[in-house]
Amino acid sequence: MFRNILVAVDGSADAQQALAQAIDLARSENARLTLFSAVTAPPSVAYVGVSGDVTANLIREAEAEADAVLRTAVERVPDDVSVVSVLSGEPVRPALVSQIAAGEHDLVVMGSRGRGALRSVLLGSVSHYVLNHSPVPVLIVHAERDGAPESSAGAPDERHAADAALPLDALAREG
Repeated sequence: MFRNILVAVDGSADAQQALAQAIDLARSENARLTLFSAVTAPPSVAYVGVSGDVTANLIREAEAEADAVLRTAVERVPDDVSVVSVLSGEPVRPALVSQIAAGEHDLVVMGSRGRGALRSVLLGSVSHYVLNHSPVPVLIVHAERDGAPESSAGAPDERHAADAALPLDALAREG
């Protein structure tokens, strides 16, 4: 069914769970995995009043962190699963959607919440953006919290209700 699965990784618990699900899918479908990460540049306000050297160091640290996350994810993939990795220097949302077409992927697997909750409040959810712009199905994965799925811990809040609907929306678009 799936030949080429794109997995977004950022080091978060949800992304790690998404990778585990993608590995299982790739094994069962004999598909190739492409692990994708993007350099998350500090917000522009971080550059106000700092020297060029400080700015360059911030950028180098962001690149090193994204590279480390990607390398760690690649190491988690068993030898019997074909894997390639992509590290983008472009803003993550459009870069991820562009990679779908460029890599001829037929499924995107990603966590429902990545690192940087404040960033998602200010800039919007990457998973929500990809879900609404992807030409292929998107599987949104929740990490378990305290031994139970995140959405089952009491009454769901708005975020859980919205995230719970995402995979169904993605599958509806497929047909």
